[in-house]
Amino acid sequence: MIELRPFDSLGGANHGWLDAKHHFSFAAYHDPARVHWGNLRVWNDDTIAPKTGFPPHPHNDMEIITYVREGAITHEDSLGNKGRTEAGDVQVMSAGTGIRHSEYNLEDVTTKIFQIWILPTHTGDAPSWGARPFPKGERAGRFETLASGYESDGDALPIRTDARVVAATLKAGETAEYPIGTDRKGYLVPATGAIEIDGLRVNARDGAAIRDLDVIRVKAIEDSEIVLVDAA
Repeated sequence: MIELRPFDSLGGANHGWLDAKHHFSFAAYHDPARVHWGNLRVWNDDTIAPKTGFPPHPHNDMEIITYVREGAITHEDSLGNKGRTEAGDVQVMSAGTGIRHSEYNLEDVTTKIFQIWILPTHTGDAPSWGARPFPKGERAGRFETLASGYESDGDALPIRTDARVVAATLKAGETAEYPIGTDRKGYLVPATGAIEIDGLRVNARDGAAIRDLDVIRVKAIEDSEIVLVDAA
């Protein structure tokens, strides 16, 4: 089963400095049919104006993954971490027992991100933060794991939950497969381009909620950049 969630159907709010679209219920937007997808709780599509951003604020008991689509985001937190994450790269914050952080677009250009929140499998751990580059060449024509709750996933950034965040870049006409298993739930969003899954077209920034599929087969209609969460 694949449920298409067109970009125009998403909730959201435009705050001037921030134009936010919500794939799931968030802040003032509530849709009882779109509260979560398995342990995936939030997928926000944020456009952040230059020299603005999110001032320091707290979180706890949440795995927060930021995928930068354009521009860059600069992170600073109460643990003393500070880092700049550029387009195509990813950062992970495990909020654990509590952390305060800020996320600013210090660039001269607009920054666009996907912010993904996944419920942790267990609570009570100390907070942490990490980031790493993922050159798009490494995921050309195939899915590459960016963040994972499984130790076997090697260089992927660790998250404390039964989930993976994977990405792929496909040229028009190329296909890629991700073996998800019928007991899992997938949520896929093209950052750019347009793709097809089992004959269903998914355009840039649309969401595709997937369940009861053993293998997700993606064909690129246009050159595309794809992000997928494999959720419990």
